[in-house]
Amino acid sequence: MTYCQHPSISQMLSGNIRWAERVDQTNPNFFPESTRSQTPHTLWIGCGDSRVPETVITGTRPGDIFVNRNIGNQVQFGDENLMATLVFAVHELGVRDVIVCGHTYCGAVNASFRASRSIIPGRTPITLNSHAADSPLGRFLAPLTTSIANLITSLQISSVAEEEAIPILIRENVKVQVDNLCETDVVKNAWRNRPQGQELTIHGWLYDVGTGRIQDLDITRGPEQVPTLHRSAEKDAE
Repeated sequence: MTYCQHPSISQMLSGNIRWAERVDQTNPNFFPESTRSQTPHTLWIGCGDSRVPETVITGTRPGDIFVNRNIGNQVQFGDENLMATLVFAVHELGVRDVIVCGHTYCGAVNASFRASRSIIPGRTPITLNSHAADSPLGRFLAPLTTSIANLITSLQISSVAEEEAIPILIRENVKVQVDNLCETDVVKNAWRNRPQGQELTIHGWLYDVGTGRIQDLDITRGPEQVPTLHRSAEKDAE
């Protein structure tokens, strides 16, 4: 059976040929060298939004960035895909930087904001009415919706108009996900055990879909967090 290709599929295949030819012309050794190994310097945890392609917006090449993208650029402790990616990137590939990048006009945060108004205590929130709470999408979005609801309360912005609240919550969501990342054993162990000169640093960024520019949100975490982590662990043990 023969299937007709959608025009965009044909365009992508043709675009790939043109791209590979351009790379061959400008750097004939690029592809042969790429077959030997990958040595990315950064792990990118971003949103799956099609408008935020990490290598394009950062002007980097294949091989520079190891990637995990999901809906809402979330760091969920129960997300085995993300956790496996984190372990591989930090322990096996030795990345030096991990970036959590959110973006403006984030549909996941927007949907979570609207759903937060109807959360019933003790029940899993339903973010999208078209998907049940126990559906794969419903389960994945529930922590984000709960987090957004908590942020609305803590920031005291429940009466703020949606168009003003969403940009605030998108930024705050990046902070929350960076904090989640810093609580993983993978990151804590890297901060404790990596030698000087090979430190792991966590960053929080925001990509502006409307301008194409990335903003560093000045959310940077590194080995200096270790003493705080030790103190927290000691307090928990008391």
